[in-house]
Amino acid sequence: MDENELSRIVIGLAIKVHDALGPGLLESAYQECLLYKIRKSGLFAEKEKKMPLVFEDIKLDCGYRIDILVEHKLVLELKCVDALNDIHLAQTLTYMKLGNYRLGLLINFNVLLLKDGLKRIANGM
Repeated sequence: MDENELSRIVIGLAIKVHDALGPGLLESAYQECLLYKIRKSGLFAEKEKKMPLVFEDIKLDCGYRIDILVEHKLVLELKCVDALNDIHLAQTLTYMKLGNYRLGLLINFNVLLLKDGLKRIANGM
């Protein structure tokens, strides 16, 4: 399954989670529920996937973590903020570049309609 198909499935699952819970909860609640739905659908997903930083000849564990990585190829960065801004986009794209991932979803659950909190991000690598 390619990244585009994965993103369609995950967006559908995120909408179901948001419809059930609504806005206003902590990011960790949405993360656990979305992780549960992704795994229940039969997809492989890792929570808090470590993302080391490689600088010149050294590999640094700086504590960077992808919220959820689906099928080793789709990056999910989850937020519960008033509005997404450029730094959230940059953070997601940085994780994608560090791991050589082609597609990511930035999802803000703190909105009335989840479609207003979704950003699909492609890494041109």
